Amino acid sequence: MDLVFPHLFVPWFRSVAPHIHAHRGKTFVVGLSGELIAAGKLENFVQDLALMHAMGIKIVLAHGFRPQLEEQLRAKGQASHFSHGMRITDPIALDCAQEAAGQLRYEIEAAFSLGLPNTPMAGASISLMSGNFVTARPVGIVDGVDFMHTGLVRKIDAVTIRRAIDTGALVMLSPFGFSHTGEAFNLSMEDVATSAAIALQADKLIFVTEVRGILQGIVQEPQRAAELEAGQHDPDVEIDQELALADAKRLLAALPNPLQPTDTAYYLQHAVKASEGGVERVHILPFKVDGALLMEVFTHDGVGTMIVDEKLESLREATPDDVGGILQLIEPFEQDGTLVKRSRTEIERDVGLYTVIEHDGVIFGCAALYPFPEAHTAEMAALTISPSVQGQGDGERILKRIEQRARAMGLQTLFVLTTRTMHWFIKRGFAPVDPDWLPEARKRSYKWDRRSQVLVKHLK
Repeated sequence: MDLVFPHLFVPWFRSVAPHIHAHRGKTFVVGLSGELIAAGKLENFVQDLALMHAMGIKIVLAHGFRPQLEEQLRAKGQASHFSHGMRITDPIALDCAQEAAGQLRYEIEAAFSLGLPNTPMAGASISLMSGNFVTARPVGIVDGVDFMHTGLVRKIDAVTIRRAIDTGALVMLSPFGFSHTGEAFNLSMEDVATSAAIALQADKLIFVTEVRGILQGIVQEPQRAAELEAGQHDPDVEIDQELALADAKRLLAALPNPLQPTDTAYYLQHAVKASEGGVERVHILPFKVDGALLMEVFTHDGVGTMIVDEKLESLREATPDDVGGILQLIEPFEQDGTLVKRSRTEIERDVGLYTVIEHDGVIFGCAALYPFPEAHTAEMAALTISPSVQGQGDGERILKRIEQRARAMGLQTLFVLTTRTMHWFIKRGFAPVDPDWLPEARKRSYKWDRRSQVLVKHLK
């Protein structure tokens, strides 16, 4: 084991380093469902948060308490009442909510105080701060239903929270808010986390939940959402790893109003609201996967669904108007031999096969997808990123989009031919094969004198 471990650990740690550099100094709002705590996973989750904090990430933690509140109500012989997908908080439920919140605050603070030797918390020193950061307003009466002490977020004290996290503290927000008259209101964790992320203009909003993410089947057939949601706990059912904000909004509009947290629209509605409010990345993760938070933040593919706001940068399929920009981008790489030369006529003919990244009308990344459906595979060609923006993850964004296009075609593999970037592709799941592996149609045009490496990735 001593001989094998360094060969596994060192390359892995080096592969994580770019993510560490990219996230240092960024602000993450993490929404923690009460179900995670009820499942006994709080200690590992806190250890992962502490590790992220040690890497320079500024963290605001918003926790929920649905199962804990239910337990308090049962202990008092009271039933829960809901309407319009929200809890009706009467005076007894408010007392139970306060008791549940107090108990959870105690458990979370205790977890952050652990420092046993030979554990991830050894040597950790985290100041956990909480307070009256949330101003609330009542839901009021909706369709004749009085929600009493159920509230919505009116305002987040972003200035005080920012001051705290900038000094190294981790801020914890409970699902409670107070009106200007001092009245307490029961809030949802999702509302608190979303409002905090928007107010802070956080770099990420991460929901750690009882669901795995947005199922691919629901994305494709939203009208069958109720039927397909049964696959949430089936590991063989794929989730959509990335959704553009525009696609997420279309999906949300096609789904029925959510009544419970396991409904697809429940977390999606908050993700869309956060994205529209300026949060560039919103993640929905399953707490049942140990280390889901670390894998989502520090690995390429992650384990949940990410909703991406692409308003600032457009990642899209190319149009005939993009031919000139594509030519200008790839020409230097053709001249130095990195890419095979393509004529303007060829690019004009194939422009519909290209994916591009553009900012303010300037194309600074592209790639083409050439399918070979008879062989259930496709070639990704001409992957190019402008030198001025290399190292910022745009190559990976284009690769993901190309993979999504290939999957949508029902293809099983994706291959590339390269002479200089073999290691970049290998780090992203490609494996070298003999050129004889190529589909017959592609093999006939393979330039044997160029001796390009052929690499293949299996699409899951």
